[in-house]
Amino acid sequence: MATTTKVSALPLDYKATQKPRTLWGDAWRRFRKHLLAMLGSTALIIIMLGITFGPLIWTLDPTYIDIVDSFSGMTAEHPFGTDNLGRDTLARVLYGGRVSLAIGVVAMLIGILIGTLVGLLAGYFKFLDSPLMRLTDMFLSLPLLPLLLVITLLFRDSLRVTFGPELGIFILTVIVIGCLGWMPTARLVRGEVLSMKEREFVVAARSLGAPDFRIVRNHILPNVLSPVIVSATFSIASAIITESALSFLGLGFPPDFPTWGRLLFDGKDFLTLTPALVLWPGLMISLTVLCVNFIGDGLRDALDPRITK
Repeated sequence: MATTTKVSALPLDYKATQKPRTLWGDAWRRFRKHLLAMLGSTALIIIMLGITFGPLIWTLDPTYIDIVDSFSGMTAEHPFGTDNLGRDTLARVLYGGRVSLAIGVVAMLIGILIGTLVGLLAGYFKFLDSPLMRLTDMFLSLPLLPLLLVITLLFRDSLRVTFGPELGIFILTVIVIGCLGWMPTARLVRGEVLSMKEREFVVAARSLGAPDFRIVRNHILPNVLSPVIVSATFSIASAIITESALSFLGLGFPPDFPTWGRLLFDGKDFLTLTPALVLWPGLMISLTVLCVNFIGDGLRDALDPRITK
C-alpha cells in the first residue's frame, strides 16, 4: 500500500521577504554584538560631536588672556578652570581635540597608504619581496621617539618659515608619524597577499591573461581591505599618542595653538595648583585612544571570516 507524504509548501513570497546577505552586512551584525566596540563607538561619536560643534556653543576664545582670572578653578563660568594666563581650559580642550584627531586621521592615511602599497608589492612580486621586507625590518629597528625628536628639531624651523608656525608643524608631524608607522601594515598586507595570490580566482585570472596590475587592483586588494581597516583604527590611536608625546616634550605646536599634548605640557608645571589643567586633556587622550582600540577589536572580530555564527 503506497503512502503519501504531505509536504508543506513555502509561501510564494518567501524569497521576496528574505533580504540578501552581504559580507559587510554580516560584519555589521557581528560588530553590533561586540559590547565594548559599541560603547567605544558611542563615546567616540560623542567626543567628535563635542569637538566639532562644541566651540559653536561654548564661544569663549581659547587664546583670550585674562590674567586677573588665572587659576580660577572649576566654576560655572569656567567649568574646566583656567590656566596661568586666564585662558579657558574647556575652550582649549575643545579646540585642541580638532587638531589631535586631525593629526591622527591624516597620519593614519599616510601610514596605511604606504604600508598597503609596500605590502602589495612585496607579497605579489617575488623579486620585490626580499628588498622591501629588509627595508621594513630596517625601519622597524629604528628607535621611533628619538628619531622623531631629531627630525622635528632639524626641519621644524624651515617649515615654520615656509608654511607658518601652525601649518608647518602640522605638516611635519603628520608626515613624520605617517612615514614611521607604516611597517606593521606592510607586514600584515604582505602575509594576506601571499595567501591570497594562490587562490583559485587569482590563478584563473592569471591564466586568462589578465595583467598583474588588474589582478592586484580587482582581485587581491578588495580581499585584503579587512585587515587594513583594522590596522587603520590602531594607527589612529598610535598617532594621537605620538603627537601627544611630542607636544608634551615641547617639540610640537606653539603655546598659542593648543592640542591635547600641548595642554599637558603647559599644565605640568602647575599640577599642584590646578590639577584640572592636566586632568582634562589627559582624560580626553586616554578616552579617545581607548575608544579607538575598542573599535579596532570589534572590527577585527567582525571582519574575521573564520568567525561564524
